[in-house]
Amino acid sequence: MEIWILATLFAAAVQTVRFALQKRLKGLGLSTGGATLARFVWAVPIAWGAALWLTAGDVPPIAPAFWPWAMMGGLGQIVATFATITLFSLRSFAVGIAFTKTETIQVAAFSAMALGEAVSGTGLVAILLGVAGVIVLSRPQRISGAGWITPATGWGLLAGGLFGISAIGYRGATLAVQSPEALTRAMVALAAVTLFQTIVLGLWLMLRERGEVVRVARAWRATLPVGITGVLGSAGWFWAFALQNAAYVRSLGQIELIFSLLISVLWFRERPRLTDIGGMALLALSIVGIVWAT
Repeated sequence: MEIWILATLFAAAVQTVRFALQKRLKGLGLSTGGATLARFVWAVPIAWGAALWLTAGDVPPIAPAFWPWAMMGGLGQIVATFATITLFSLRSFAVGIAFTKTETIQVAAFSAMALGEAVSGTGLVAILLGVAGVIVLSRPQRISGAGWITPATGWGLLAGGLFGISAIGYRGATLAVQSPEALTRAMVALAAVTLFQTIVLGLWLMLRERGEVVRVARAWRATLPVGITGVLGSAGWFWAFALQNAAYVRSLGQIELIFSLLISVLWFRERPRLTDIGGMALLALSIVGIVWAT
């Protein structure tokens, strides 16, 4: 099995656990911003330590395009994470994650336009099959009034689009690190992005939500696992992005939905609908198609 596939599967599994931990942070009195900061702040020393260890302290040169790509990816992920955490209060955990997966077809388009990396015909069919699975999973239990146009739909589409932009930014950033080793490129990009995100979000919280940064620090026993799972998951994503087209990586990453359904049932005791199971089946076919297409 190719390394990018293993890296993506690892990232999807760890990210599912991280989202579950983040969902519980709001029960500790942290705001959406505080729960999002917890995702980044503890990850900084881990990411930088890994990058310096891999490079033996001799960080490879980076192309001028690195920072624009990195900042685009970092800001996109911050806002997308805000939207995802907000979405959790509107729908169940598994379906909430499903809404964010509308990103896949957008990633394919962005990747072709921004990076010149188009997907094959078979790959596009597999991606569309995955989108169909997401639509089935995202269907409201009762369609009335506004029907599909609900607050959860809006937050999910926003999160999905921004996660898609973030994926393209990270793929571009890893390609701008001038090293032959994919893991080195991934960790250097991750270290830089994580530090940037922590500074930006920390400053924003100090201006808009006074005392929230202190609350995150005081709740370190609960927030530290979020940071650790966050950086491990990100390392997997960045490694996969350094090796493969972002559209294929994010499409295969939809296996996270299957992981999230298991957590939804086993951890949060939420009962899945028959449509959830049908949507998961479509996603499973999509994942098989993505692997076969590459």
